[in-house]
Amino acid sequence: MRQIISPQLQLGEIAIGNIQFNLESRDDIPQILRGLQNIHETPEIREDVFKVLEEIVPEKDDATGEHSEKVDTTQGRPGMDLWTIFVLGCLRLNINCDYDRLMELANEHKKLRQILGHGLLDEDDEYCLQTIKDNVSLLTPEVLDEINQIVVKAGHALLGAEDVPLNARCDSVVVETDVEYPTDIGLLLDAMRVIIRECGRAAKDLGLPGWRQYEYNYQCLKRLYRIAQKMKKSTSKDEAKIEARKAQIVAAYQTYLNLAMSLLARAKETLKELCSISFMIGTCEKIEHFIAHAERQIDQIDRRVIQGETIPHEEKVFSVFEEHTEWIKKGKAGVPVELGIRVSVLEDAMGFILHHQVMEKQTDDKVAVSIVQEARARFPNLRLCSFDKGYYTPENREQLQGILDKVVMPKKGRCSKKDQEIETEEEFVSARKKHSAVESAINALEVHGLDRCRDHGIDGFKRYIALAVVARNIQKIGVILLQREKEAEQREGRRRKQAA
Repeated sequence: MRQIISPQLQLGEIAIGNIQFNLESRDDIPQILRGLQNIHETPEIREDVFKVLEEIVPEKDDATGEHSEKVDTTQGRPGMDLWTIFVLGCLRLNINCDYDRLMELANEHKKLRQILGHGLLDEDDEYCLQTIKDNVSLLTPEVLDEINQIVVKAGHALLGAEDVPLNARCDSVVVETDVEYPTDIGLLLDAMRVIIRECGRAAKDLGLPGWRQYEYNYQCLKRLYRIAQKMKKSTSKDEAKIEARKAQIVAAYQTYLNLAMSLLARAKETLKELCSISFMIGTCEKIEHFIAHAERQIDQIDRRVIQGETIPHEEKVFSVFEEHTEWIKKGKAGVPVELGIRVSVLEDAMGFILHHQVMEKQTDDKVAVSIVQEARARFPNLRLCSFDKGYYTPENREQLQGILDKVVMPKKGRCSKKDQEIETEEEFVSARKKHSAVESAINALEVHGLDRCRDHGIDGFKRYIALAVVARNIQKIGVILLQREKEAEQREGRRRKQAA
């Protein structure tokens, strides 16, 4: 049976509320653990968070294969505690580590194991890598968004600002996906690698002909890819040499394409045989998916290199594995192109991230209204929000003025007399001066996980972003508490010194 956390202390287990942290440490781990300790030891916060965590219990499959009801948590094998899942998920993002390091910390880090609820009786119990991966992936963006609202309100209460009108600032950042720089021949090789591997393994298991040398076939294809990859245009001014070089490049690409098409035709024949076998449905779907990618890349390489066409941007795909990856040019110095997805972040004046929005194939001006509406629904006391010029449109400013008490959104280009009056108001100018502080919040998110998304798929991407936001807010609470405790200890030391 899966439970939130074991209610009974074991032999040698320290109550989570009694765990002490080194107040001189400036590392991230004590900060995030202190914030998590505060959530666990504040009854009203703990109850709210635990109630939300119960939503991640998996659903069970009925006879039709549909998900209809939750798994009964009172029966069956004990799964990982929901508290453990949440702690490990937050820690992974906050210290920007991979699952291998997370497993090492979960098994060897003393304070972390105390937060997870381990004592003398289970000090030898260890977490397996795949177990951690499977359980942390149960967290969803929706569940994490609900928890984030609870955490932010707890942070406001900690600062005595729960009823204070909120001023916020909004900006966007590109979160990179875990992909290599894309080239059309490289994407074709990626697709063909999966097709050849899956067909080869299936043929070997089932005794099908045609793929006995599938590993060698892939190496041949890769060798031709390297030859095409190294072909460079001629720098000579002699037209005859230029034309000769073009012919060599076309020949190298055509040879590469011919072998790819030959292997692709063989894969389609194998796919017909596999589709008649019921337990190979998953493999068939995977092969079909990558065949579509390979055919698109073959077509685009032929059109671009051999026929001399220019491929429209909207037809291009920048990763066959992370298909949601976008080619983004924000005009930043030294960063001509970023491969990822834009994310808008809304931070309040106290440093807590109120809300975020993943911007799939959207620019800043398309989300200005929606992110404020969603944030206002979560925090009704939001009264002011500042933006940069990228969010500006006349319609955005007009709609936001109907939602917020004050909108700080500078106009693009030349200002009219009316716009100048608006932008020279004292509150507008003050908010504009403070707006750059959101860059600090974005930088902190990038340091704590959002430099590059390590999870796969758009669902994994959204979960990764949501976890980073929650973890950052929890760390913020931990920093405040540790600072207060350090100041209290210093005051006590001075008092004792004076008394002596």
